[in-house]
Parts: sequence; C-alpha cells; structure tokens
Amino acid sequence: MSKYLGLEKLVKLFEIVRANGGIRGSLSKLYRTDDLKVGTLVGTDKYGNKYYENPYYFYGRNRWVEYAPHKHLEYDGSQISAEWFGWMHYKTDLPPDRDGMRPKYKWMLDHSENLSGTKGAYFR
Repeated sequence: MSKYLGLEKLVKLFEIVRANGGIRGSLSKLYRTDDLKVGTLVGTDKYGNKYYENPYYFYGRNRWVEYAPHKHLEYDGSQISAEWFGWMHYKTDLPPDRDGMRPKYKWMLDHSENLSGTKGAYFR
C-alpha cells in the first residue's frame, strides 16, 4: 500500500534533508547548487572542493562536486583540479588519492582556474 502512495519517496526526502543539515542547511545548499543530493564523500582536493558519489542516481549523474564554501556562488567547472577531472568524467573509477597514475614532477605547474569571461580577466 505504501508503495502505491509513494511513501518511500517521502522517506527518501526526509533522509536527504537530514543528511544536508536539516531544513536550514538544505535550503542553503539548494540556494547554492540548485540540487539536493546525498552520497558518500569520496575525497577532498587541496582547494576545499568535496567530491561525492551515490550509485542510486543515474549513471552520469551519480558523481558530483560541492565547491569550496569561500567561492559561494562564483564557481564553475574549471575549478575542478586536474587530478579529479578524470574521476568526475568517468575516465577512471579510482579517485586520485588511490589511483597513483599521475606522476608529480617539480617542474609541473599548479592547477589554476580558467578566468576567461570574468571581470578584469581580459588583456588589453
């Protein structure tokens, strides 16, 4: 009977709200990212971005990033570090802390975000 009434969807909604910090935390996250999801934390990069995964969601939508809080609403896809790019785009199933395939050389530059299209980022 509960399956026909959709009560398991309501239970899932309450789980998502509880996992995102209650009503206030859920509204804040909904305002920031336009999406409420719950998943397992896979890792964090050195910029403060957190990477999550949940196989309950469709393939292609089951991995996501929550950008660092200091970015607030000024975030975009170029802020994902090169180490996590392959994992986010399903090129590998191992996160970079367990992958070990990318070598680190002292001559390699640190990751920087793409600033084109932002105010003051153009050359004269």
